[in-house]
Amino acid sequence: MYFVFPRPGHPDRENGGQTMSTRPQIIAHRGASRAETENTLAAFRRAGLMGADAVELDVRRTRDGAMAVHHDDHLADGRNLVDLAAPELPAHVPQLAGALDACAGMWVNIEIKNWPEDADFDESDRLAASVANLLGTRGEDHRWVISAFHRPTADAMRTLAPTVRTAWLTVGVRDEDIARTARDLARSGHIALHPWDRHLTRHCVDVCHDNGLQVNVWTVDDPERMKVLTDWGVDGIVTNVPDVALSTLGG
Repeated sequence: MYFVFPRPGHPDRENGGQTMSTRPQIIAHRGASRAETENTLAAFRRAGLMGADAVELDVRRTRDGAMAVHHDDHLADGRNLVDLAAPELPAHVPQLAGALDACAGMWVNIEIKNWPEDADFDESDRLAASVANLLGTRGEDHRWVISAFHRPTADAMRTLAPTVRTAWLTVGVRDEDIARTARDLARSGHIALHPWDRHLTRHCVDVCHDNGLQVNVWTVDDPERMKVLTDWGVDGIVTNVPDVALSTLGG
């Protein structure tokens, strides 16, 4: 079985079958977001200090084409990010390049926010193209996984940045649909499914692995649930508390 970031606990079959450690990758959700304000440089740096393997962050487009790291399509004061130019953003909202710098030493799951019901939706995927262009200048394709809820955006990245790994982010896939979905994702060139924990089953994990896909599950803060998911063989656990995850599962 093939894993992009060799999943600790699974044999790395492309490396002589050597077995590494016994836990999934720990992915800090919007950084160490229990300890610091989410999606900030401080949260990303804190995740690294805690020992997280990776950071998950969100990127949205601004009026002038900047790539702002922010979860919602609007600020706390109600202003839409897509109506603002980069200099108008609050000081705590970083741009993508600075956020990636703050994630030094970790790999990064960049979630492209482009949902039809959001104020900044763009069917032409200009944001995805901007992300692809930025990553192309950095020469670190091994550090990135791009994900999106909007499947056409995830698919577009296969053309825009074919050497960057991609995943489909979803609330969940029914057990009766997972075989077809996993085959389709693999054929489309994606490397992982990113499902919501509430709707994840062990069958889904097994079928994804049978089709060569990783499963990185979000968002899990309960230590007992982390242990269950580890027993299921998930490849990554997205969590607001990477320190708790590492303490529970091993550093």
